[in-house]
Amino acid sequence: MTPRGEQPEQDDDRVVKAARQAADRVKAERSNPEPSLSSRLAQIGVLGWAIVVPILLALLAGRWLDRFFSTGIMFSAALIIGGAVFGMWSAWKWMGGHD
Repeated sequence: MTPRGEQPEQDDDRVVKAARQAADRVKAERSNPEPSLSSRLAQIGVLGWAIVVPILLALLAGRWLDRFFSTGIMFSAALIIGGAVFGMWSAWKWMGGHD
């Protein structure tokens, strides 16, 4: 059997620990707030352009090469795929740096 004085001290320690953790969480939320809606929308816009611009540039280059070499859509198709891959990769890298 434990003495009566030990149990309340352990409970008090738990309460103090929980209160400190809650205060630390509040302090962390204040120092690092959630981004605003406009910030999130701007981020989506940047990601969209990071993907679309390489695809469009690849399409223009592919069309020019196809006309120059008279190859139908061979260069256009290959470069569109390459532009999409590059755009997705650049968006992925950009997101990794802006978490």
